[in-house]
Amino acid sequence: MAKSNGFTDEQQNYLQGFALGADVARKVQGLPVLSDSSAAGARNGSVVQIGPAGAAVEAVPDGPMGVHIEAQNRFLADGKKLSKEEQAKRDKNPFEMWGQMKTAAAAGEYPKGTDVFLYKFQGLFYVAPNQDSFMCRLRIPGGALRSGQFRGLADLAASSGGGYLDVTTRGNLQIREISADHGPLVLETLNDLGVIPRGSGGDNVRNVTAAATSGFDPQEFIETLPIAKEMHHHIINHRELYGLPRKFNISFDGGGRIATLEDTNDIGFQAVSLPEENATDDLPAGVYYRLTLGGITGHKDFARGTGVLLRPDECLSVADAILRVFIKNGDRTDRKKARLKYVLDDWGFPKFIEAVEEELGRPLRRVEEDLYRLPEPPDRWAHVGVHPQKQAGKNWIGVVLPVGRMTADQVHALAEIADRYGSRQIRLTVWQNLILPDISDEDLEAAKEAIVACGLDWQASSVRSGLVACTGNAGCKFAAADTKGQAMKLAAYLDERIELDVPINVHFTGCPNSCAQHYIGDIGFRGTKVERGEDMVEGYELVVGGGYADKQAVARSLFGEVAFDDIPPLVHNLLQHYVSERNGAESFAEFASRRSDDDLKAASGYTPPVTAA
Repeated sequence: MAKSNGFTDEQQNYLQGFALGADVARKVQGLPVLSDSSAAGARNGSVVQIGPAGAAVEAVPDGPMGVHIEAQNRFLADGKKLSKEEQAKRDKNPFEMWGQMKTAAAAGEYPKGTDVFLYKFQGLFYVAPNQDSFMCRLRIPGGALRSGQFRGLADLAASSGGGYLDVTTRGNLQIREISADHGPLVLETLNDLGVIPRGSGGDNVRNVTAAATSGFDPQEFIETLPIAKEMHHHIINHRELYGLPRKFNISFDGGGRIATLEDTNDIGFQAVSLPEENATDDLPAGVYYRLTLGGITGHKDFARGTGVLLRPDECLSVADAILRVFIKNGDRTDRKKARLKYVLDDWGFPKFIEAVEEELGRPLRRVEEDLYRLPEPPDRWAHVGVHPQKQAGKNWIGVVLPVGRMTADQVHALAEIADRYGSRQIRLTVWQNLILPDISDEDLEAAKEAIVACGLDWQASSVRSGLVACTGNAGCKFAAADTKGQAMKLAAYLDERIELDVPINVHFTGCPNSCAQHYIGDIGFRGTKVERGEDMVEGYELVVGGGYADKQAVARSLFGEVAFDDIPPLVHNLLQHYVSERNGAESFAEFASRRSDDDLKAASGYTPPVTAA
């Protein structure tokens, strides 16, 4: 057995853990540590070394990573084991791997082991075994792009990827099918385009979302794109805001016609209006942001109100303080319990807000909800079709993208339309489509014709307009089903058989991570494997009755396992039942909420097969 400093590896590990635990415990109590923490640096990125006498030496760095190491140390001091991802971050800084990444690319090699996780911090996801390639997730704050950037991304997807771009449910883009030798080149090209992928994956704050119609929505209380961009730049320029206990989502809703789904985010800022009659010297009339926390619909929880009301100029500092409290107190041992929701569940909102105030150095403003006015409910049709802007004579066109995908040629065509008829702007939405703003009245017909000419459309059926799907098993190792392909098959089946006069949201997600947020759909699907005879086939759990914004609801499970081949007629029967039995113009979710499971199951016409014992 190997020895060092007279101790075996097993003895070193024991002494290391024992001494570290003692040091951290003393430090937390305000007592001096027993070892000389300044005597040695970290070995191979580790924060613990064995000193000359075999004693553990704690080396918490003074730089931005110190707060993360201290948080990890508290769990170690309690005798707990870090998750493998936390240990990977502790052993190796993911932002100091560029040389390694370039060397691997030159050799045509993909990352292995925990390096697969660490590459995500740069935006590169090795998505084997489903695709033996990288996926690159971008950062596009507020979903806003210039047409020149859009073209550049199309060229990059064509030269280094699969020749297409995918719009995500965070108003973001992904490039897929990137070979091992092109990984760093893609990152370099993105930075040249002014699109920064850093921190778009891994344990970081993901793409900051804002209203897709910010600045031209006649219903909005406030423009959210400027503050989303400010938040984005704050994050990418503060190294200590990377390497969180888990991923983190932030969203700004300005009260416009298209929902940003801020209530599904860890931090949701919802614009509200305080009228003159409720104003005071300390609380002038105007627009504020209502602070909500803990949204994670994959875990069946929406963001909840905190009672805190913020001026727009206060949002960034408060978000920063929330992140720092989360960094210090989020779970570093259990990945399933490491999101902000679980700190809130454990502590309660009052204790958490007190910790934020302490971090911030000042109290937060509490305001009763009946003093301010919430925005009008979002329009579920507003992300597709033609809609007038608040600028006279101007319109936005919502372009329908089949489950969020567009080819490089289509991207070029859309950029040309934005240049010729619009203002050289592209806005991506959380509904996996995009908006072309500032189209003048006289150019509308030409712009619509150009959209159709490139193989896309500006209008869609109720089902297609509200169809959302994650990547599925065509490109994600976690997914149990071909979500994008099967979502399109379902839409085609329904379009041939039923016409709805109200919007309906149908969400396909491939696994429990719920990237497509199946729990907020009128009808939602979660991929699973279903036993059919001696075979396991692709199928879904089917949930009904979800909603968002003013119709917040977590969908309930109707069927636990249904093979996909049985789903199209099942859904068709449910929708026919809805059309014939609904009250007026009530939504499908409202209809489903007042009907029993037995009623809906009977109407579906589906009988689960009997499996052998």
